[in-house]
Amino acid sequence: MAAKGNPGDNITLFIVVGLCCFFYLLGAWQRSGFGKGDSIAQEVTKSADCTVLSNLNVESHHGNGVKKTDDLRSKIKVFRPCDDRFKLHCLIPAPKGYVTPFPWPKSCGFIPFANAPYKSLTVEKAIQNWIQYEGDVFRFPGGGAQFPHGADAYIDPLAFVIPINNGMVRTALDTGCAVASWGAYLFKKNVIAMSFAPRDSHEAQVQFALERGVPTIIGVLGTIKLPYPSRAFDMAHCSRYLIPWGGNSGKYMMEVDRVLRPGGYWVLSGPPINWRANYKSWQRPKDELENEQRNIEETAKLLCWEKKYEKGETAIWRKRVNKSYCQEHHSCVTMCKSKIADDVWYKEMEACVTPYPETDDNDDVLGGELKPFPETLKDVTPRITSDSVPGISVELFLEDNKLWQKHVNAYKRVNKKDH
Repeated sequence: MAAKGNPGDNITLFIVVGLCCFFYLLGAWQRSGFGKGDSIAQEVTKSADCTVLSNLNVESHHGNGVKKTDDLRSKIKVFRPCDDRFKLHCLIPAPKGYVTPFPWPKSCGFIPFANAPYKSLTVEKAIQNWIQYEGDVFRFPGGGAQFPHGADAYIDPLAFVIPINNGMVRTALDTGCAVASWGAYLFKKNVIAMSFAPRDSHEAQVQFALERGVPTIIGVLGTIKLPYPSRAFDMAHCSRYLIPWGGNSGKYMMEVDRVLRPGGYWVLSGPPINWRANYKSWQRPKDELENEQRNIEETAKLLCWEKKYEKGETAIWRKRVNKSYCQEHHSCVTMCKSKIADDVWYKEMEACVTPYPETDDNDDVLGGELKPFPETLKDVTPRITSDSVPGISVELFLEDNKLWQKHVNAYKRVNKKDH
């Protein structure tokens, strides 16, 4: 006679199946992007007047042959975008459902869900406090892969080594920025960070950063040089991002060296720094991590960087102020042959070191020393005064500076009226 089934087993099976269905539907909802913000966006779209530029023609005008140069010149007109006649045409229509972003500094911590309706990071990076979904907004607690307790708690110790608080560090480059909390929180210290990250499985991370008001572009360290001139940044940073710094014959560190100003700092957090204490938590082989850190240290030595700090999972190097501080530098590495270090647009990265400009004195900062912020705002940079930029004189620089002051003041007036 067959034994009767246990009723408890059926109840357990029913609960398991029910939970599986629930989490499947929850996952599908998370990926769909549908939520409270969508209904808000739909209502905004219905009530918004999107007909201002209804006659805008975006088709190509190169269809039936190329016009002669003389014909084109006869039709050239000077376009002044701030002229009263063109005010409406200065505006780019917002996408459907897009709502007015929060003003800074609120945008540092909150953005409307409708403007970037992607929830995957709220689940994937929940433990690291990147981003949280709350009703019709996303909230950014300031966390990151290397600083789950907030960017402030991560940045403050850096200031004991790097002069972040006195205006000497004004520009920073964040490689692999995620949602750019590091750059967002540096604004408090009057440091402007330029961030970049790829468009990968972490969808919309760059869009989140832009919505917050942090300068960000989609980009990677790959085969092409970064689109910035040499000696452009006071500090560069990488936090637990999968860039093979010790590989590719040191190309990526050499590119960082190119864009760093003399005396600039490079901050690297996460693997493989201090691997002996961390290899178990990283769940990676000791020999692999040891080799990575050895390659990084050797490349830093070739670049003549001075290691200033290593604690926990963070290390900081400093670039020398001129070549006299590292006489053996030129005998150990391949120097870049290009005479124009700023000619980088769509140029391939090379395993070579950008030469140091000449200095008159062993203690001089190569390329000239910048004044601290905010003095540097009104000062003509050494790059201009030394005639290092072809075609740009001190007079042209000052004229251009006045022009942009005028434009910025105009933008401020318009925005003040709109708000």
